This record gives sequence, C-alpha cells and structure tokens, in this order.
Amino acid sequence: MNQNRPVALITGASSGIGKALAKNFAEHGYDVVLSARSVARLEAVAGVLQNRFGILAHVIPADLESAGGAAALHAEVKRRGLTLSALANNAGYGTFGEFKDMSLDSQLGMMQLNMTSLVALAHLFLPDLMATKGKMLNTASTAAFQPVPYMATYAATKAFVLSFSEALWEEKRAHGIHVMALCPGVTETNFFEAAGIDRPPMRTVQTPEEVVETTLRALTRKKSLVISGWANWFVVEAERFLPRSAVTKVAGNALRSRFEE
Repeated sequence: MNQNRPVALITGASSGIGKALAKNFAEHGYDVVLSARSVARLEAVAGVLQNRFGILAHVIPADLESAGGAAALHAEVKRRGLTLSALANNAGYGTFGEFKDMSLDSQLGMMQLNMTSLVALAHLFLPDLMATKGKMLNTASTAAFQPVPYMATYAATKAFVLSFSEALWEEKRAHGIHVMALCPGVTETNFFEAAGIDRPPMRTVQTPEEVVETTLRALTRKKSLVISGWANWFVVEAERFLPRSAVTKVAGNALRSRFEE
C-alpha cells in the first residue's frame, strides 16, 4: 500500500454523482473511502476502482440520516489511520408532495442527512484538510437558488448547503483549503425515483460523469460554486432578474401539474 497517496472520502458513493466522483478521485491517484448505506454496492464500486486504477478503496458503510452517523464515520476513518486530503459531502435525497402530506420523520431525516451530517463531517474532518491543504466539495443543487413548492424542505436544505459552502470558501481559502458547492440540475441518477416524481420535462439532463467533469474544471479554478451545464447556469442567472415571488409561482405551477396528475 502506498502511504503517500492522498485520501478522499466520498459519501453517497454507491451510485450517481458520488460513484462518478469516486472514480475520478481514483483516476487521479487518490485512495478513496466510500460511504453509503449499501455495503454490497459499495464493495462492487471498490472492486472496480482498485482493479482499474491500482488504488486502495476503503468501504465504510454509514447511516448519515441518523444523529450519530457522521461521528461514527469519522471515528472509523480515524481508527483506520487515514488522513483526508479531500472530502466530498455528496449524500442526500429529496421528497416530493404537499408539505402537509409528507411525514415529519421524512422531512427531519432529510434535514439530518442533507444539512446536519454534512456540517458535522465538515467540522470533524477540517483538521485533516487543514493539515493537507485539502479540498471540500459539498453537493447542493440548482434548487438552492429559489424556493421550490412541493419540494420545499429539499430546496431549503440545498440553499443551506450553498450558503454554508460559500462562507467556508471565504474563511478557509487563505489557509490553502478549497471549499466548493456543486450545483447540478437534472441528472441521470435515482433521485427522482426516490423522490416519487418523474424527471421534469424540457430540461437538460446530464450524466453523473458530465457533472463531475464540470466540477473538476471548477475545482482547478478555485471557484466557490459551480452550476453544472450551460442551460442550468442560464436558468439560474435569468431568475436573478425576476421577483422571487414570480420565480416561486412558476416553479409551483410546473410542479403542481405533476402533483395533480
């Protein structure tokens, strides 16, 4: 085992953007720590990465939707004697429907995973990143830029991730640590299936690999955030010139029609 290779932890690494991030870190010579809830899927990803790139892939399952999940993951990484050079806080999910009809547990669990565990991991692993002059990547969403009726809690969690990441970017950039928020749009993952909604029509759909390619270009330029895809960037920029109430009504009307189908 090469003790000189940098180490990257990727949460939500069993599929989608997380899996693509893990592949890219491995391709660039990082040992990787893969974390999600599904051990079998993580081990499958780990086997491919080790065989293809000759790196070491650690599998550490974690339930980051639970209150102690982040601390347990950190403790296991430290028990294995690993020091991170990169942290990719990618795990997260969304729900769709009228807020009053969704279970409170699902909303609080989403907040725990999308926000609280992300903050906990950022705080717990910050000493590692300070020691290695490393990087932190937090997955937000284009939903972070406006309220989204029928996905109210999800969009609010991603707005938190965006604000938190931009603030940390300013705090830590003088210390050689790069923090960046990734804001993908509609991506070919299981997100919409898990949320119980079809993919929105007439939107640019990117693959996880395309999202990660955009992310890496932005990382090299030390950006505080990146919106993946020109069409997504254009929509976000255009919304800046409209009243927030108008943007919210448009989003609400679009999703209400899907909710009532």
